[in-house]
Amino acid sequence: MGRLLRTGLNAGTEAPRVIDGRGAWFHLSDGRRVLDGSNTGGPLGHAHPGMIAALREAAGVPVVSEGWSWVGRERAAEELFEAGLVEEGWAGAVRFCLSGSEANDIALSLAQALSGRQPIATRERAYHGIVGLSRDATVQPHWHGGLAGRGETLRPFPSAPVRALPPPEGAVWRSDGAEPAPLAQRLSGASGMLDGAAAVILDYTQGGFYHDPAYQDAVAGMAASADCFWIADEVVTGLGRAGRPFAFQAGQSRPDIVTLGKGLGGGMQPVAAVILSKDILDRMEGRSWQNYGTLRGHPMAMAAVSAYLRILREEALLEHVVSLEPLFAARLTEIARRHPSVARVAGQGLHWTIELHGPDWRDWRADTAETPVASRVAARALELGAVIGTSGEQTSLFLAPPLVLSKAETEILLSVLDESLAVADRAMDVMAETLVHE
Repeated sequence: MGRLLRTGLNAGTEAPRVIDGRGAWFHLSDGRRVLDGSNTGGPLGHAHPGMIAALREAAGVPVVSEGWSWVGRERAAEELFEAGLVEEGWAGAVRFCLSGSEANDIALSLAQALSGRQPIATRERAYHGIVGLSRDATVQPHWHGGLAGRGETLRPFPSAPVRALPPPEGAVWRSDGAEPAPLAQRLSGASGMLDGAAAVILDYTQGGFYHDPAYQDAVAGMAASADCFWIADEVVTGLGRAGRPFAFQAGQSRPDIVTLGKGLGGGMQPVAAVILSKDILDRMEGRSWQNYGTLRGHPMAMAAVSAYLRILREEALLEHVVSLEPLFAARLTEIARRHPSVARVAGQGLHWTIELHGPDWRDWRADTAETPVASRVAARALELGAVIGTSGEQTSLFLAPPLVLSKAETEILLSVLDESLAVADRAMDVMAETLVHE
C-alpha cells in the first residue's frame, strides 16, 4: 500500500489530525477542540456559512479555463479593485492564478521579459515561494527547495542570480533593548544591488521582518532610479491581515506589481493574483504575454474571491483587525519580558513573530535530526489547546489567527503561548549549563 508523503512546518513533531473545524477552532481526531492560532490561508476560520453558500452555488457552473471569458472572473476582478484599489489610480489590471508561489514566479518572469535583465533583488530572510523564480528569490536558508538531513544539504541549481538587501527592522520589543541603526546606514550599498536587476520583490512578514513605510519608500526610490521594477509580495498580508487592504498602503510609494494569494479565496479555494500597474500595461501594449494556466481563474475560485471580499466588507473585518493589533502588541511585550528565551517580538495586524534566543538562523538548513526548540514550544502549545506555527525554523514562532478571532479567543491564544514558552526557557537553561561545563 502507498502512503501519503506528509509535510509539516513544525519540524520533528506529528501534525495535528484534523477532522473538522468551526470558526477559529479545529476539531481533532482525539476529540479535542484546539484554537487555530497560525493559519495564513484561513482568514475566515473554518466553515464560514457565507463561503459555504457561495461555493455550493458555484458548484453548478461550467468548467471554464483561463482562455475563455467568464462573467464571474470579470466580477471578481472588479470587486478586488473596489475592495482596495479604488483610490489607487496607478493600478491597471489583475490576472488570477493558482498560488502565491506561482504569482511571484509570474511577476518575476514578466519583469525579466520587460527589462531584458536576469538578476533579482529581495531582502534578507525573505520567502517568496517554492517554484521557479519565486524559489530563487527565497533566501531563508531552510527553504532552499532541495533535500537536507543529518548535516547534508542538497540544493537545486538556481535559474537567476539573486541579491539580498538588508531587511527592515520594526521590532516592538527586543531583549537587548537595542535601537536599529539609521535607515540610511542600514541601506548603505542597497542602491548598487538594484543596478542591473530586473526587479526587487519585497514581502511584509517573512522571517519576522514586517512592513516599515520608510524602508519601503527608500527601496522604491532606489528601484525607480535603477529602472528596476518593484514587486510588492502581499501573498500573506493582502486584503486583511495587515488591517488594511494592502500593507504597502502605509507608505507613500506604490509598486509596479502586486502579488496576492493565501487568504484571497477566504481559505476555501486555492487562488492567487497578480496586479499590474497602468505603466506596466502600457509597456505590454501590442505584445502577447505567453503565459497560460488551464485552471487559473476557475469559476469556483472566482466565487470564493467574490464571497470573501463581500464578507470582509459586511463583517468589517479590517476594522476588527485594527482593534486587535494593539492588544497583541501589548500582551506579547508583557509575555516576552517574562521569558528569558524570547529575543525579539515583531508584527502587525494579525501576524506576529516571537523570535527565541538560539543558533543563528543563517546556519539553519533543516539538516539536523534534533527537534528545534521552536517546534517543542509548538508541540506544548498543541497539548494546551492551540496551534502555533514555526515557519520551519529553529527559533522562530509565529501567530496568524483567523481575522474573525474574538478578544476572548485572543486571550486564550496568548495565554497558551505564555505557558508554552516555559519549554524554551528550560532549553535555554540547559544550553547555558552545557556551555559552562564545556
